[in-house]
Amino acid sequence: MNILVLNGSPKGKYSITLQTCKYLEIKFPEHRFSYLDVGQKIRSITKDFSEAKALLEDADLLIFSYPVYTFIAPCQLHKFIELMKTSGIELAGKWATQITTSKHFYDVTAHKYVEENCFDLGLNYVKGLSADMDDLTKAQGQKDAEEFFRFVLWSIENKYSEIPPVLPVVTEPVKATVPSETAGQKKGDIIVVTDAASDDTNLLRMIERFKAVSKRNVRTLNLNDINIKGGCLGCFNCAVTGECVYKDGFSEILRREIQTSEAIVYAFTVKDHSMGPLFKMYDDRQFCNGHRSVTMGSPVGYLVSGNLSRENNLRMILEGRSEVGGNFLAGIACDERDTDFNIDKMAENLEFAICNNFNKPANFLGVGGMKIFRDLVYQMRGMMRADHKFYKEHNQYDFPQKHKVMSAAMYLVGAMLSSDKIKSKMGNKMNEGMLMPYVKVLNDAEKEMK
Repeated sequence: MNILVLNGSPKGKYSITLQTCKYLEIKFPEHRFSYLDVGQKIRSITKDFSEAKALLEDADLLIFSYPVYTFIAPCQLHKFIELMKTSGIELAGKWATQITTSKHFYDVTAHKYVEENCFDLGLNYVKGLSADMDDLTKAQGQKDAEEFFRFVLWSIENKYSEIPPVLPVVTEPVKATVPSETAGQKKGDIIVVTDAASDDTNLLRMIERFKAVSKRNVRTLNLNDINIKGGCLGCFNCAVTGECVYKDGFSEILRREIQTSEAIVYAFTVKDHSMGPLFKMYDDRQFCNGHRSVTMGSPVGYLVSGNLSRENNLRMILEGRSEVGGNFLAGIACDERDTDFNIDKMAENLEFAICNNFNKPANFLGVGGMKIFRDLVYQMRGMMRADHKFYKEHNQYDFPQKHKVMSAAMYLVGAMLSSDKIKSKMGNKMNEGMLMPYVKVLNDAEKEMK
């Protein structure tokens, strides 16, 4: 087969992910591998898509190869997928899969994003390989890569591909209305970050309604109006100093205009199962903050134009962003139905959260994500010095081995439970003992109320 590797890493030939593809090329010499550095050369590809078109048309199998950046693929690969869709190229019937490297932080949402776009392009998709960054240096990782590719070849030979999901029908947006009168005396500061173009009519109306009904002063920052020279390069220049290698002023805007607000509202139109390439560039460039939740405690909201009910993966990303960041998600107001009500409710939720300093404990999406970051930063603390300092200051090194008393107590409980004689004598005392701290809480609460 002719196999085209779409290298989405901005590092080009220095991509760690790419080395797995190179390894497969060595191990499967009967197939012809070619490479297109879409991450590194996205600007020239945007200007002239002809070379990419020729390579895509000649390929039998496409391998999307990329590091996972901020829940999905790097913004450069986002842009390339957009170009694939708008170029008019016919790819239906070809095969596709993907290979990623990461620390498994939301690799599932990254894979689903590529999968959904493969379905849009009519590609026969085979589930991809999600590897740890150093897997290929180990015997098991090499074995996993080879077995994965044999599975891909077997799937193609037997015409076994993933079945596209049945999605809700596409509906027309319900237009937002902008009230003639705004809420009374306004206070505070909320910022709306958007990539709305002039033809995003309803999204712009949604922003105007939110401004009108909010009890806070609302500023708007349009990403089209600021100078963002490019996406994250994965260079780790910011790991020690916290400063980005780009000198376009984005970091200063981020810290001065956005992170100082009482709440952040993101407004976008669904594009290619994501917030779109420009918003992805915005997300990726926030790596100047490393793995630090610098807006922890600030509530967030979303104004979304598009059929969000068809985007389960995108909804998980939006929730995951809030959970990992320690931000109360005040709502996702979409224009599929009840647009005005959804906007008003989100505005009220934001107001409540700001006034009451309200947040909620993280769910699995936040707890799991932060444990991955915790272990990563601790392991790489010699390089990620800014992250390490932040994690120490905010007590985010909550390793279980630190809880020595609890661990010792569990050994005692385990010894007791392993004895049938002791268990028979205990009866229900185990459950009663477990409830004792909670009974005390309830009793204390009753005393306070008297």
